[in-house]
Amino acid sequence: MKKLFTFFAILAMATSLTAQTPKANLVKDWERARAYTKEYLDAMPESGFALKPTKEMRSFAGQMLHLSDAIYGIVGMATDVAPTAKDLEKSNDVAKASVTEKVLAAYDFAINAIKNAPDAKLGESIKLFGRFDVTRGQAIDKAFEHQTHHRGQATVYIRLAGATPPAEKLF
Repeated sequence: MKKLFTFFAILAMATSLTAQTPKANLVKDWERARAYTKEYLDAMPESGFALKPTKEMRSFAGQMLHLSDAIYGIVGMATDVAPTAKDLEKSNDVAKASVTEKVLAAYDFAINAIKNAPDAKLGESIKLFGRFDVTRGQAIDKAFEHQTHHRGQATVYIRLAGATPPAEKLF
């Protein structure tokens, strides 16, 4: 009986050690963020993609393309993977289908770059934007924070368009 207990205790410890790595958690969060952002894109009517609450503000599409540019730029720097797109916001695209495609491609880029980044590399120091001393993992966290910020702003745009934003998605 004692040997059986020891066997299951070792098995439980080994399982918990391999359950989730920090990188696996990052990927899981980015996959959730992609799905959540798609819900935002789906919630906004086609006519709302050009909506600008004030002339100084970005359009809804501009918000989404801006967060995509940042995903490409920051995650690309953090993982040493060349971005596959840039200057999306400058395109002034306000078509729901093409903006949605571009935004989801940015998330796919991030998820694949993070999946393929060597674990040891995430702890390396880099100079983000030539100014900020952070680890590669911290830079990825900043990209995540940035996309969350702009997606949150998009809630107001969706309401102004007369639509309902998606419910919160923490997990």
